[in-house]
Amino acid sequence: MVENQQKIDQFKSDILSLCMNKKLQRSKFYDYFFLLEENLTKHFNMEHCFLFHVSENNLKPIDNLELLNVDVALDLIQPYFNGNKVVKLPGFLKEQPYFENHTDVMPLIINDKIEAIIIFKYNPVGAPIQTVLTEEIVGAISASYKYLIQKYEVYSNEQKYRKLYGMTDLFHSTMDIDVILENVLITIEENFPGLEVELILSNDQDRQTRVKIKPFDYLSERPATIESFVSGELKEDIAVEQNRRLLNVPIKGRQAIYGILQVKAPINYSFANSEKEFIRMLAQASGNALENAKLYHQSHRLITDLQLINETSHRLNMKLTISEMLLFLQKQMLKSFQPMEIGFMFKEDEKYIMTEACTDLFDYVACNVYVQHVEKHFQTTQDPLFIADFSRLISGDIEYKSIMAIPMIVEEDIIGFSIVLHKEPYFFSFDSFKLMQSLIHHSSLAISNSVLREQLQEMVDRDHLTKLYARSYSDSFVENSIQKDDSGMFLLIDIDNFKKVNDTYGHQVGDEVIVQIARRLQNEIGKKGICSRWGGEELAIYIPNISDSEAIGISDSIVQMVPSVSNPSVTVSAGMITWHKSSRPNFKNMFAQADMALYHAKRNGKNRLCVYEKPMELQY
Repeated sequence: MVENQQKIDQFKSDILSLCMNKKLQRSKFYDYFFLLEENLTKHFNMEHCFLFHVSENNLKPIDNLELLNVDVALDLIQPYFNGNKVVKLPGFLKEQPYFENHTDVMPLIINDKIEAIIIFKYNPVGAPIQTVLTEEIVGAISASYKYLIQKYEVYSNEQKYRKLYGMTDLFHSTMDIDVILENVLITIEENFPGLEVELILSNDQDRQTRVKIKPFDYLSERPATIESFVSGELKEDIAVEQNRRLLNVPIKGRQAIYGILQVKAPINYSFANSEKEFIRMLAQASGNALENAKLYHQSHRLITDLQLINETSHRLNMKLTISEMLLFLQKQMLKSFQPMEIGFMFKEDEKYIMTEACTDLFDYVACNVYVQHVEKHFQTTQDPLFIADFSRLISGDIEYKSIMAIPMIVEEDIIGFSIVLHKEPYFFSFDSFKLMQSLIHHSSLAISNSVLREQLQEMVDRDHLTKLYARSYSDSFVENSIQKDDSGMFLLIDIDNFKKVNDTYGHQVGDEVIVQIARRLQNEIGKKGICSRWGGEELAIYIPNISDSEAIGISDSIVQMVPSVSNPSVTVSAGMITWHKSSRPNFKNMFAQADMALYHAKRNGKNRLCVYEKPMELQY
């Protein structure tokens, strides 16, 4: 007994001395087991020791045997012990090529439970192994194994928490979301080699990150992942189809949960409580850091958004035309939201009409599926529309998956809507959605006012009866053309014997005759120039940048055309003048000269065209 106790004391002393030696580098549990193996050989002639720890009733090799294809259930070997402190190596293990030269196996029992086994080769020097390894010695070896495990756990936890402290310190010193996410992944990989990790972040995170993340999607996530996100608690899950065990750890700050840190291990892996606690603390530290960074960026973005809204409101209230206003709004939205396509639709007679501020997609039939979906939505509600993945709502191949559509509401009526599209799902953040609502809300009244101004200006610029331009508009147009164009023609038309038409058929028929002629003039001239009502039964045509011969041809054809397009049939007299940039006229003189030519046509039989010539001035 005394001799055994001396062996035990010396054995423990040697292990303790090696553990206290700070020069020895120990970063893996195998380094600690090596201390045990060294002393087993030195004191008990146990050579080539292989250690297997028990995990979920299976024997798992430690670090130095990770590559060995050994997978043995404890239940297979436990009956061999039957209370013995050491037994001969069972035949089914002897058949393994790794153990063909090994002789014995010893269980390490802690708290009446087999925690590990050691397979070894006994090199007898005198007494047999059963005599050498007394119950006290086996107990001392088990106690030493437990002590080494505790030492390793202390060391391992110390290293983990040092890293965690360093991570926390880093998190508090940066507002860079990429740095935070990258270091979370690195820390997991360093502390849990061989395990996979995935960041599943909620959809309101900024998308411009270097780190690959997976957007959180309630429709496709596993129930345990959703439960962890909602409850804020760790949840384990078995993904049979992936052959993986999943540990879902919520990334949460003080105000909200921002996603899930999902660690994937082999399906038979068992997460220790210390591992779970470390990952939980890492996720919480990263959640707090993400929250701080998010609040920091949100405050800057809020300032930027307010500046954008203020700039937009200021610009939209500068009495721009509706076209200028929409083009400016398009520019602001392209800059803020980076959509691939953007459109503005206005309601006319219960139909939505596309505007010039729409991007190229809206020139093609391909846009219909998106526009029609939005139109249908606004038939029943005035709520803005936010779609993260349109392909989930509609069958078929959908090119643009992210959609935001905001109604333009004036006096509780929808006057139109704005829509932005992007091909990537979940591209637009909820912050972008709220900003777009603010922009359109602040713009709607200005746009409506612009529409009303244009309608009012149209009423001023147009003659009520004929819908041709009024004389005031014609004066401005001609004066401006004389300043900037190379040439022009002015044609003044008067309906012959119009008083007789009124006296014979009544003023209503007379008005209809004017409308008939005006409508035909508008069709003939189109966008080449403008037609206006000069006053009473007088109409006028002005065409810029036209040759003399073309001007005469158009004017003459109009005079000849009128009798056939009017009912009752009437004729017209016309006076025309042309000008060239070599001698730009005074626009008032030009009108007077056209009037002279018209009077000349009247005096010479009517129903004819006269072109202004200088001698005409001598006749009046």
